[in-house]
Amino acid sequence: MVRRRTVTTAIAAAMVFGLAACGGDDDGGNGGSGGGGGGEAAGKIGVILPDTASSARWESADRPLLEAAFDEAGVEYDIQNAQGDAQQMATIAEQMITEGVTVLAITNLDSASGAAIQRQAEQQGVQTIDYDRLTLGGESDYYVSFDNTEVGRLQGEGLAQCLGDQPANIAYLNGSPDDNNATLFSQGAHEVLDAMDQYTVVAEQAVPDWDNQQAATIFEQMYTQAGGDIQGVLAANDGLANAVVSILGRNNAAGQVPVTGQDATVEGLQNILAGNQCMTVYKPIEQEANALAELAVALVNGEEPEVDGSVEDTEGDREVPAVLLDPVSVFRDNVKQVIDDGYQSAADVCTGAYAAACTELGIS
Repeated sequence: MVRRRTVTTAIAAAMVFGLAACGGDDDGGNGGSGGGGGGEAAGKIGVILPDTASSARWESADRPLLEAAFDEAGVEYDIQNAQGDAQQMATIAEQMITEGVTVLAITNLDSASGAAIQRQAEQQGVQTIDYDRLTLGGESDYYVSFDNTEVGRLQGEGLAQCLGDQPANIAYLNGSPDDNNATLFSQGAHEVLDAMDQYTVVAEQAVPDWDNQQAATIFEQMYTQAGGDIQGVLAANDGLANAVVSILGRNNAAGQVPVTGQDATVEGLQNILAGNQCMTVYKPIEQEANALAELAVALVNGEEPEVDGSVEDTEGDREVPAVLLDPVSVFRDNVKQVIDDGYQSAADVCTGAYAAACTELGIS
């Protein structure tokens, strides 16, 4: 995969022209519609977000950022959330296509259901974009995401940094087995850690649907079977990391076992400040949302979008034109970067027991 340079949004300067947008109303339902735009482009953009359970980012970050970008560009759009239901996502997609979207971006819940949506869209002449997750065997015209193999590499490097050179037993708590991103995270982490012979993998399991409650059960079983002899955990995101921390806490081991994460959530950053989580991977969602908006606006205006690489769809045996962004490792000493960027607020992170650590780190 080719890594993209940092995106600088060109949406404010986008020239929107053509006929009034086709399609009906923008009544959202199912999580709500963006319901906006000036309606002067030659088409309409639909975006279907996956859920609210796997990560808070979809509604707290992606939706408002996309709404702002589309409003600024003056395009008509509809943003809805499938709430973790693949059938509901298919229904939303069908409604959007019927109501006149000409560009459809989805964050699939699994590749099979995502591919079915994209085939239907293609048959109706609707261009499709994979947002954040590649749909294997799909028909997407473009892909916008972070370099997900690099995310895994950063997690592997972060765990190694926190463990040091001493021999250690490590466990992997991977993301959902039907999420291609989870596969890439694991590949990147293994690429780093498998080359380090001081570490022994004593357990590894994927967590269906990124479900945090299942993650706690799975890790508790890992920890019990290993007799507590686990010195590090490669957890694929902050939700899974917090599940690990909860089990370690029950065993009086929280803060003694480095745990990785991803998404720089409030909970993840607080765990880092408390010393219960080693690191997280920060993916500046504003860059990703703006990259999607730039690409979708170009398509809806009949323009050639800017991409700078491609990714391989291994099931579809094809290369998908892509925009790939750079993730950032976050340890205790640079939590401030996430706050300074406005991705999380000090008011949310620096509460109660975490206030002293924020003061120490100059976070306000």
